[in-house]
Amino acid sequence: FTSKEKMVCLIINGKSLPHSEKLVEALRKIDGMTSISINCNTERTNVILGRKTVVLWGQEYITDQIGEISYEISPVSFYQVNPVQTEKLYGLALEYADLHGEETVWDLYCGIGTISLFLAQKAKQVYGVEIIPQAIENAKRNAVKNGIENAEFFVGKSEEVLPEFYEKEAAAGRKAHADVIVVDPPRKGCDEKLLETIVKMAPDRVVYVSCDSATLARDLKILCENGYELKRARAVDQFCHTVHTESVCLMERKDK
Repeated sequence: FTSKEKMVCLIINGKSLPHSEKLVEALRKIDGMTSISINCNTERTNVILGRKTVVLWGQEYITDQIGEISYEISPVSFYQVNPVQTEKLYGLALEYADLHGEETVWDLYCGIGTISLFLAQKAKQVYGVEIIPQAIENAKRNAVKNGIENAEFFVGKSEEVLPEFYEKEAAAGRKAHADVIVVDPPRKGCDEKLLETIVKMAPDRVVYVSCDSATLARDLKILCENGYELKRARAVDQFCHTVHTESVCLMERKDK
């Protein structure tokens, strides 16, 4: 949106695309064309993207900017489709996190580090977790690109990485610490084991970014039954003329 760079990625049921050079020749005439690739998916599943992406022409990524942060985006990385509202969405998450420079923050389902790097501008330390390796590589490069040194990223399922960290700290006689935990899960919401670990870690605040109000309500109910109180909530209209919205909710620990 800000850089005007364009990316085309064709998902194919095969290993190569016939006459790809003709396609590349035509696409290169479009202003801003920066990256052309194919993603190979021959598996019989409902998963859209395959495991292998091949660049036919140009870079492996495009770059965009939200607020003051620049992001590299690869074909398999998640990136919000409405950049104007995305800045409002992440700004709201940052406002709810209420950071003053001394906080340790975990950003779960972090993608390419979009929210993580927003938070890192005002936190002491941010840890991001994402299952897609390419997205984490983007996140690490994005941190370097923006001169951010207080963000660390881990590849893995959030419902595995955070509980493992908690148990490892407990085994060493320490309490796993977080002042704020931010979650931005897919439509299926947060895994129950992850919510259990969040409750055990007892951060002062949990900021929940959601794209599905049903799973949001289910997960907030669990947090409200385990020592948290819903303080603020706001919908952000990311998808105009549809029934879908993004929501940002602030949960605070009752005994804080």
